[in-house]
Amino acid sequence: MTGTDCLMCDLEHGDGDATVFRDEHWAAQIVAGYDVPGWFILRARRHAERITGLAPAELASFGQRAQDLVAAVTEVTAAPATYLMVFGENYPHFHALIAARGADVPAELRGGNILALREGHRDYAAAAALLPEVRAAYEQRSRAVA
Repeated sequence: MTGTDCLMCDLEHGDGDATVFRDEHWAAQIVAGYDVPGWFILRARRHAERITGLAPAELASFGQRAQDLVAAVTEVTAAPATYLMVFGENYPHFHALIAARGADVPAELRGGNILALREGHRDYAAAAALLPEVRAAYEQRSRAVA
């Protein structure tokens, strides 16, 4: 499954301006439809279905990339919680949603229910305004760990 059959694969050819980082195996970026400020998609750069479809090198690097991105998003947004969610039902291409959860989010919209905020809180301009700081925090964190 490639090209227009897979949204996550199509992102490989998308707007680099929305990207936090891109390496050999992973990319992190703002994705239309999930463009809530503080939300980013971390995705395998090649089509791999579910975590079970990852190659050993992808699997070996996923944890560090996820940790560094969650730390960068948390630092920049000062969120009391930053979620790392993997479902794979709508888009089986392996990806994770990193979602900063602000203190103002009511208890009934925390955890997996945070996805209910998607429609009412999408704001590409506000999400993109965070990119320079998230990129810098991610780069600093990934260099310190390397």
